[in-house]
Amino acid sequence: MSVNTELPPSFIPTLPGHSYTDATIFEQEQTKIFEEYWFAAVRSSDFDGPGSFRTVDVGRENVLIVRGRDKKLRAFLNVCRHRGARVCMEKSGTGQRKLQCGYHAWTYALDGSLVAAPNLTQMEDVDRTQYGLIPVHLREWLGYVWVCLADEPPSFEDTVTGAVAGRLGDDDIIEGWKIDQLEVGRRITYDVKANWKLIIENFMECYHCATIHPELTEVLPEFADGYAAQYFVGHGAEFGENVSGFTIDGTAGVDAIPSIAPEHDRKYYAITVNPQVFINLVPDHVIFHRMYPVAADRTIVDCDWLYLPEVVASGKDLSRSIELFHRVNEQDFDAAERCQLAANSRAYANGGVLVPSEHHIGLFHEWVSQHLDAGVGHA
Repeated sequence: MSVNTELPPSFIPTLPGHSYTDATIFEQEQTKIFEEYWFAAVRSSDFDGPGSFRTVDVGRENVLIVRGRDKKLRAFLNVCRHRGARVCMEKSGTGQRKLQCGYHAWTYALDGSLVAAPNLTQMEDVDRTQYGLIPVHLREWLGYVWVCLADEPPSFEDTVTGAVAGRLGDDDIIEGWKIDQLEVGRRITYDVKANWKLIIENFMECYHCATIHPELTEVLPEFADGYAAQYFVGHGAEFGENVSGFTIDGTAGVDAIPSIAPEHDRKYYAITVNPQVFINLVPDHVIFHRMYPVAADRTIVDCDWLYLPEVVASGKDLSRSIELFHRVNEQDFDAAERCQLAANSRAYANGGVLVPSEHHIGLFHEWVSQHLDAGVGHA
């Protein structure tokens, strides 16, 4: 069976099918993308106080993030320097006064320094400062903890804040939502049986919106035309004429974020930050996605709905605004899983095509291909 590779001008090629299923390619992506770029690991407010910690898989590594006695957050590889045992086995905890490996009781302070080990005093030639936990680069922005495993991380300004500014058209626009001051009204974790790239590709385009997102296109009618807001720099999709809020039924939402500019009212903005973050901005809340690739055909997605602190504290019913994007998520993830099921088919061996409203996804494909070995790029 042969596939015609001559494409009309309206079409550009996608990645080949094996890019979404091959374990070797996924391993390369873990190494060359997720372990080299800034990765939004956790929400800063998930840390209650000194001694609270979280462990997160980043690429092939497990990263331990802990709040120290000085209240600063620090990140380390979750690996004991003695025999390589994992230090913290739990995903989270609070009130830790120290970090102790359960194998031989090597003990580390909350700043990662080695403070004790059995018989260590008899080893006078050992410099404890050289055997602390291995640190990982950490930045806080938008109320999230971003980590990078690279020895020399890429510029945060170029790869993270720059991506947001490039989408919105200005460096300061995102600050209007004061995302770092919002609180989590709801967090839903999705276990998606699809490759992480399929999820990003879906989020970037709206050619599918009229087909699978009836609730979303009722609120944002222009999405029914097939062009996503991300296709145009600075563009926000306007609410429908009779729509009062970004809710499942178009009725009014909760208290709007007062610091956003008037020109951003009654609009929706979507932002992709490679390789694993989606940010969705509406007048009264923010929806923040973090992806955690587990395998070539499996991705965990954490989705936070963020609101003004007083809205969360008031106990107001948030279900109508949460339900809208929860349905969008389920619809999108179902679509990604459909694609995953067919990615190994001979009909998709050379990939598929992108129509004009999807051409910007080609830039994402180029970005991925630039980081991988020869032969992974376009067919």
